[in-house]
This record gives sequence, C-alpha cells and structure tokens, in this order.
Amino acid sequence: MAAVHPQKIALHLKSRTLELVYDGVSYPLPAEYLRVHSPSAEVRGHGRGQEKLQTGKRAVALVGVEPSGHYALKLVFSDGHDSGLYDWAYLHELALNQAQYWQRYLDQLASQGGSRDP
Repeated sequence: MAAVHPQKIALHLKSRTLELVYDGVSYPLPAEYLRVHSPSAEVRGHGRGQEKLQTGKRAVALVGVEPSGHYALKLVFSDGHDSGLYDWAYLHELALNQAQYWQRYLDQLASQGGSRDP
C-alpha cells in the first residue's frame, strides 16, 4: 500500500480520538483502537505468532502526537506506551479498515477471555 499522507491530523483530547482526513473524509480513530493496534514490538512481537493481545485499554487516552521524520507519527498514550511508530501507510490502513479491525480485536478478546476494562 502506498504511503498516503493525511490532509489533516487533529488530536481531540476530550473525545480521546485522533482525527485523520483523507480526500475530504474524516476518520476519527479512538485512542483505545490505536493503542491495541500499535505497531510496536510490545504488541506485534518480533515475528509471526508472537503478537500479544492488549487488554484493559478502554480508558487509555492519547496525550501526545509527535512527527517522526516525514514518514510517521509517534503516538504517546496515557498508559506510558510510546514505542510504536505509525507510518502513513499503516495509519491509512487503520482508518480505512477500522470497523473490520475493531471487530476482529473484540472477537479475539472474547475467544481469549480478555477484557477492555483494566
């Protein structure tokens, strides 16, 4: 997938969302969604099959957004997590596939007995 830079990036602290706009369409991405889909090794592991299901992240908030070069954003979360770099292609993918990815996450939680609550 080609790197697609959003036309607009806005952090909304009150609603705990990161708003990305692509081709005039707004995609509000909740902090919890972004946190559980972090591209960090803590979440993805170091190889296939090493992914770690994130639980207890319902109350997490975004507390900062920092550019990383011209290719990515570093998101800082209220639980201290800040090690994943969300490149433009991955952010675009998360925006376009939010409903599908979120349902897959909820299904994984249910099958593994996890909870969104801390």
